[in-house]
Amino acid sequence: MSADTIITVENLGKRYQLGQRSNERYTALRDVLTDKAKSLFRRNGNPRSDIRNPQSNEIWALRDVSFEVKQGEVIGIIGRNGAGKSTLLKILSRITEPTEGRVRLKGRVASLLEVGTGFHPELTGRENIFLNGAILGMTKAEIRKKFDEIVAFAEIEKFLDTPVKRYSSGMYVRLAFAVAAHLEPEILVIDEILAVGDAEFQKKCLGKMEQVSRGEGRTVLFVSHNMQAVRQLCEHVIWLGEGFVRGMGPAEEMINGYLARQTRTESLRELNEEIAKTPADPAFRMNQVDILQDGVSATEIASGKPVEVRFSYDVLQDSHGLHVYFLLCDMDGSMIFESLHNGDSPEHMPLVERGSYVSVAEIPADFLAGRSYELKIQAGIASVRTFFSRPPSISIHVHNAGVVNRAYAGYDTPGKLAPLLHWRTNRN
Repeated sequence: MSADTIITVENLGKRYQLGQRSNERYTALRDVLTDKAKSLFRRNGNPRSDIRNPQSNEIWALRDVSFEVKQGEVIGIIGRNGAGKSTLLKILSRITEPTEGRVRLKGRVASLLEVGTGFHPELTGRENIFLNGAILGMTKAEIRKKFDEIVAFAEIEKFLDTPVKRYSSGMYVRLAFAVAAHLEPEILVIDEILAVGDAEFQKKCLGKMEQVSRGEGRTVLFVSHNMQAVRQLCEHVIWLGEGFVRGMGPAEEMINGYLARQTRTESLRELNEEIAKTPADPAFRMNQVDILQDGVSATEIASGKPVEVRFSYDVLQDSHGLHVYFLLCDMDGSMIFESLHNGDSPEHMPLVERGSYVSVAEIPADFLAGRSYELKIQAGIASVRTFFSRPPSISIHVHNAGVVNRAYAGYDTPGKLAPLLHWRTNRN
């Protein structure tokens, strides 16, 4: 480990045995009763359940993971759910032991991995600040010196002497991040937990992480599915997939490679399964909805390319005013705009004849800002009825990857839309 290397990970692996408990330090009465019930079931109800193939029950959450992090670096860790990101952070935070390989760390580690990490629910916010500081090895004087900054950052002054078990998840996150960021650990480890906070607080946290790394020279490991936040904060990224390191390098290169591989259709499949369960209507049947970029189904969208929303459906009766449409909404459900398949028709209620149809709406490149949206699906007959009593919906995320505000590279538009409007400028 060189002088400026603060984290070294060598050939790290973590294996879990499915269906088995790890060695526990104590046994509770409920565990004894549960084990007895299971043994009775195996003897009487399912005699073959004792036959076990150990190999088939093993899963490697991480395998052959190696990398180094230098002091003051901010490293993003990206990958799909189940890639091993959280397991890696738990090992680095000394919450769990690796099965193989080793980790060497220089300095104190503060971790923010899930709501309530490191908090005692019966203690107040004030008491938990001192508890966390003590765990990090700080003296009371050091904690008191930072106390007012922590409380001001978390914005929970009124609830400081309330037991944290009564806090909302957002309040938990505010206090937990404030404690972790202000008590001066050498290494700050943050999982996707910031997604729980509101947008303003997330922005505040990102600013604090930049200050901690660039201004104070501390090291940050940051796991997030928000690629724009990773772009903003991290210069280098580790890309994990199925427990292995798929790539390490400059943030932009790794993120683009990751997004290019994300042709995820799970959510789209669930959407279409929900559509298939909709009670039949004598006039209409929706067959499939798809979201496409570059001809590939996707819910992770690059802002710099057009996106197609495609509907395949059958009209079972000639109908005046029948239309299929979608609503693009903010994640709180408020509508941004809606678009009908025949919304530009000169007729108020055009006739749609029986037959099978495919309707495609194109959202232009550089129109949506980098953020998450909800796309709601609907169809109906104007002034008569809608075909979905509860519109099926799907979450999509747009990543800034185009020419939004091209004069200011890296600028994040604060709005929900980011159209490149035509301007005329004359010099007088």
